Amino acid sequence: MAKKRRAIPKYGTVTIGDNEYYRTRIEDADGVRVAIYGRTREELYDKVNEAKDQIDNDTFRRKTPTVKEYAEKWLMLQSAHIRQTTLIDYTSKVKLHVIAPLGHMRMADVTKDDIQLALVPVSKKSTSVYKSVVILYKCIFKAAKDSRVIDENPTVFLTAKGGGVPQTDKIPLTDEQVEILLDAVKGLQTYVFVMLGLYAGLRREEILGLKWDSVYLNKKAPYLTVRRAWHTEGNKPVILDELKTKAAHRDIPLPDRLVECLKGWKAQSKSEYVISNSDGGPLSYTQFKRLWQFIITRSTKERFYYKYENGKRVKHTIKPVLGEKAAHNGKVVYTIDFDVTPHQLRHTYITNLIAASVDPKTVQYLAGHESSKITMDIYAKVKYNKPQELAPILDDIFTQWDMAQQNRI
Repeated sequence: MAKKRRAIPKYGTVTIGDNEYYRTRIEDADGVRVAIYGRTREELYDKVNEAKDQIDNDTFRRKTPTVKEYAEKWLMLQSAHIRQTTLIDYTSKVKLHVIAPLGHMRMADVTKDDIQLALVPVSKKSTSVYKSVVILYKCIFKAAKDSRVIDENPTVFLTAKGGGVPQTDKIPLTDEQVEILLDAVKGLQTYVFVMLGLYAGLRREEILGLKWDSVYLNKKAPYLTVRRAWHTEGNKPVILDELKTKAAHRDIPLPDRLVECLKGWKAQSKSEYVISNSDGGPLSYTQFKRLWQFIITRSTKERFYYKYENGKRVKHTIKPVLGEKAAHNGKVVYTIDFDVTPHQLRHTYITNLIAASVDPKTVQYLAGHESSKITMDIYAKVKYNKPQELAPILDDIFTQWDMAQQNRI
């Protein structure tokens, strides 16, 4: 059977120079009529079909939502089945690392290169942050592909492997450093914050969300219950009753030194919060930084500030000397010659539990670790990274092994 020939329109012709061309006009994606030319009717017909396909594709791309619009919609969809704390984390990362660099682009226009460029600043952050941002990109664009918002998923070959800055091992404070730190901030609200980190192992958000109704000082065995978490949105404090994980909800026994500290602090407190601002409410992020600043101002860590002189912004460097008084505040003495962070207080608590031979399961519970892997990683580094203690054990093992081998001979 002979193949049926396609019907080709009878296009008009136009002479350009000494050559005659077939010509027709079509509307592009913007509604503008454009001319298309061909030497033959068949050539013009093929060019018209190709142009229409491209126009349809351009029209589709322009109708797709922007990355900002779709990412916000995706976050809203997630809110139905994830924890509030997880949603807060997702929202923060999506706004900073997805919407900020690519929010203005159409979903269908985003390429793998666009995403990799957006990830360059993220690669300067920790490995865990980099990995979570990559996962968010993959989830958002996969959802868009599954919902037929886009035809191609630019994150298919995207990987988090090798990205981000590996975290260095956390170093706990020594007993001497603990005493120096506590002595430096004694009498301040910062002292109570530090005590809760060192002697209860609370995370920063757990300390700042702690209320007196969760602290049981008059029990035969005093303890506190972790059931709230602090968070800020636009520098405003938000106290969450839903914790990040089930494991975070725990009862923590209080050692005598912490009981004494909290009893003294409660006697003068006029707030329902253990750590509060002057109005009795929870701290804002700025207020927390001010609370921690009491430690920084007493440290020998080099720092700088800017001051306007003769209309110019001049940088001044402060190089504190251990034991000296601060130039602008005679009550402040530089006594802290080591680095310390809020999380380091908690790490010191966990390390001390392990050093005291507390079993891993109990350490996991008191630390509020959801995964035993987190606990065991710390446990292994603290318990077994001591060659001087392991050497005699291994010597005994291999001596017995050698003797067994000789007996067989």
